[in-house]
Amino acid sequence: MKRILLLIASLAFLFSCSDTNELNIYSSRHYDTDLELYDQFTEETGIEINLIEGSSDELIERMRNEGINSPADVVITVDAGRLWRAKEAGVLQPIESDYLERVIPDQLRDVDDMWVGLSERVRGIIYNKENVDPEDLKGYLELADEEWSGRLCVRSSNNIYNQSLVASMIESHGEERVEEWAEGLVNNFARDPQGGDTDQIKAVAAGICDVAIANHYYLARLMQSEQEQDQEVAENVAIYFPTSEFGGAHVNISGAGIASNSPNKENAVRFIEYLATEEAQQLYSIGNNEFPILQDMEVPGVLGEFGSFDSDAVNVTSYGENNPLAIRLMDRVGWR
Repeated sequence: MKRILLLIASLAFLFSCSDTNELNIYSSRHYDTDLELYDQFTEETGIEINLIEGSSDELIERMRNEGINSPADVVITVDAGRLWRAKEAGVLQPIESDYLERVIPDQLRDVDDMWVGLSERVRGIIYNKENVDPEDLKGYLELADEEWSGRLCVRSSNNIYNQSLVASMIESHGEERVEEWAEGLVNNFARDPQGGDTDQIKAVAAGICDVAIANHYYLARLMQSEQEQDQEVAENVAIYFPTSEFGGAHVNISGAGIASNSPNKENAVRFIEYLATEEAQQLYSIGNNEFPILQDMEVPGVLGEFGSFDSDAVNVTSYGENNPLAIRLMDRVGWR
């Protein structure tokens, strides 16, 4: 009898959550532009959004603990490695959408359709305009060359962006070649890894190092800042994206998936499709200085000033699959 009552209670909870006019979003993105986007979606569809925010790991663990009683419909986070973690944790289900298959490039989607990329984050090479001739810049591999000895800044190996970069390179070049590269990279550090991407950019501007590896939008934020110090930093540096001749640029994503026990699956698909429309991309990606996933979309403002980039075309699923290898490799070469 007790088991029957528990089953009835669980079904009642799920039924109460299955409101066709609701959508429950678990998001690790904390941007005002995302909130504007949610309001627009509600205005256009009548579907009310309930938002839970937290870190990626917190949200994944919460969904695991909630199990079949989880009200989550859509999971939104940044970095393909984190989306892979959600997939491995069993909290996602396949997304069935002809529209998403058509508009989102294959390399920006999970190979099993468990999640899709919705914006592009390019890990570029920041350089000091006074000390570095951009003609001397090539690809990530070449940053391990002796000419960059004592001239490179980069954040810690415990950062998911660096782990995904290394995981991507393992996919392209193999573990042995990438370990050799990583050893050379560590030897070229101007200082021990510290701080975030913005700190690396500021270090380049200050002459502590001549080049750094950082995501493009951190520079975009400095360029748009109203703080005079930030503007001075931005004026002293520039960003370079490796061309296809040198392997192309490492592209990561911000993306979304449908929760495995979504009580409002149709609304979830509808919402993710909406995020991949040109209207929504103006806020979701460009509003946060991220490149849109729609390939023919015009990119205005600061992103337009950065220019186009050649993607390395590595499927982002590999960032998660190779993450354990990347972490062990970085540990072995002393990248702390």
